Amino acid sequence: MWSMKLSDSQRDAIRELLGEQEELSAAQQGALDALELARWDELPEASLDWETVGELAIAQGIGEADVFWDLTSGMPARKRRPPVARKAA
Repeated sequence: MWSMKLSDSQRDAIRELLGEQEELSAAQQGALDALELARWDELPEASLDWETVGELAIAQGIGEADVFWDLTSGMPARKRRPPVARKAA
């Protein structure tokens, strides 16, 4: 296994070189995928409050994975309000 630290411009240059290939081998495609994923590994401020994820999942009656995708796609983290009880007239 190889491990290296690349600057943004180095990563972009390697991505361009691989993109110019007519066909990518499995190893080259894996390298290209790893370059894309490596971008996200460098975001220390990217974190998720898993306690809130669990609470939102329970409140909405959905799985934590659905809440995760909603939050990472930019949806606001709001709990559904319980239905308001109405008085009989």
